[in-house]
Amino acid sequence: MVIHSVCAGRGGGVISIPQPNKLSAFNSAIPTSILFPRKKNSSLFPCPLQYHSKNVSLCVKNQYLTPQDQNHEQQKFTPYDSRFPSQPGQFPPRVYVGYSVYKGKAALTVEPRPPEFSPLDSGAFKLSKEGYVLLQFAPASGVRQYDWSRKQVFSLSVTEIGHIISLGASNSCEFFHDPNKGKSDEGRVRKVLKVEPLPDSSGHFFNLSVQNKITNVDEKIYIPITKAEFAVLVSSFNFVLPYLLGWHTFANSIKPEDANRLNSTNPRSSDFEWTR
Repeated sequence: MVIHSVCAGRGGGVISIPQPNKLSAFNSAIPTSILFPRKKNSSLFPCPLQYHSKNVSLCVKNQYLTPQDQNHEQQKFTPYDSRFPSQPGQFPPRVYVGYSVYKGKAALTVEPRPPEFSPLDSGAFKLSKEGYVLLQFAPASGVRQYDWSRKQVFSLSVTEIGHIISLGASNSCEFFHDPNKGKSDEGRVRKVLKVEPLPDSSGHFFNLSVQNKITNVDEKIYIPITKAEFAVLVSSFNFVLPYLLGWHTFANSIKPEDANRLNSTNPRSSDFEWTR
């Protein structure tokens, strides 16, 4: 990749124009009126630019960029939008987030996973799979060291998340998962997650038990979660829950001009309470 630098003489500014191999939005033609505005006080140039027709000089500098530098330049020009997509299928750059708790005997990471949508013949989208929150437990292998090769995972559904959110200081809950339920290997993998209050009411225990007869694994990992850490989890769960249900895509797709049309074509529009 080559960068062309256009310089205006007499203390003028410098504009760097990336020139990739193919034409893109980042290397479109720049009108001469931008480089040389008719008015000296044009707002397009914040720096002072003094020139006369006989004293203006241009210089073009070519700079070859390595692939690593090219990636860096591309990042500077690529627009970034961290908002959730207004429509299923319109995805922003992938962002990885999570919350981790490290204790003496184990570590726990909590990461959300997005819902899935299926296209319909009408061009609309329908939720095909709810999102979930992935819990990853790793046993300690030393001081501040954890063996992630032995990690065990547990996926919390939206209903299970609701159970955890509603827990009081002295309440507990238990979830059972069989990843192979309905398959030929049903019953050979058993996962039980227990969330129980600590004896001194200072938080909760997250206790995961995994029995896998296929890989001959029998693992129990537990980690204490303080009140403050549990509060962070509950707050995060409350925030992300509507997104796991895909409700944000519906809310972002609502357009005032389409509301009446959609209601009139919706066969279930007569089911509204106020129309009965």
